[in-house]
Amino acid sequence: MVLSENGSPVSLRIAKSVVEITLNRPPANALGMPIIDGLHTGLDAADALPAKVIVVSSALTGFFAAGADIKHMSSVDAASFGAYGDALRGAVERLAAHPAVSVAAVDGLALGGGLELAMACSLRVAGSSARLGLPEVKLGLIPGAGGTQRLPHLVGRGRALDIMLTGREVDAGEALRIGLVDRLVPAGTAGEAALELARELCTASSPAQRAVVRTVAAAYDRPLSEGLHYEAQQVQAVFEQGEAIEGIRAFIDKRAPEFVGSEGTSDD
Repeated sequence: MVLSENGSPVSLRIAKSVVEITLNRPPANALGMPIIDGLHTGLDAADALPAKVIVVSSALTGFFAAGADIKHMSSVDAASFGAYGDALRGAVERLAAHPAVSVAAVDGLALGGGLELAMACSLRVAGSSARLGLPEVKLGLIPGAGGTQRLPHLVGRGRALDIMLTGREVDAGEALRIGLVDRLVPAGTAGEAALELARELCTASSPAQRAVVRTVAAAYDRPLSEGLHYEAQQVQAVFEQGEAIEGIRAFIDKRAPEFVGSEGTSDD
């Protein structure tokens, strides 16, 4: 089901439990208010479904998103700059906090806010032509939509500093090696590969997937002993309150589990 047509700044397509949010603001998907508002509309749709997986992709050849709206920033005062930053961060953080697993399909350039948007997703699939970076220092700025926080978690402190202090672009091969992206596919096929991954993710238990995301996140801000205790709490919770009983019974019965929302992803 298509909720908005291609040619709008953000188009939406729902296929069963998957919401695909496609950026389409030529020439480079600058993350101005049209895309920010479109992201919120897409996340509203994911809330209403509710979605198991969100895919964020681009309709433009050569660009996932080239960054924040620099033309807008060049014409505003300090208060308006702050308001724009809050709006961009609000959309990015809402995606990051969404209970659905999210996948970014990165073909072409993902720079600045574009990379920050991709890093807010649970997973990143990149085409071989992708180039990623946080070049804000070249504008006299720093990453302001989560980049200084999420990049070190993904690639480590030293690599993150190298990327941000130089403002250089990372090619797709390096991005895969250092953990900035999770899967690498031929150029031009990241969107298709991300949707294929979304279908695979839809076959698993959503409560279990959400618990995995929470527990992995806890590993970054807790001592190991506390993280292990939190993991034990989470596995107990999904056994008691999630879909583990159905999953275990299905395994014993040698059949596919009947998890909520795992009925497939063909069009409505």
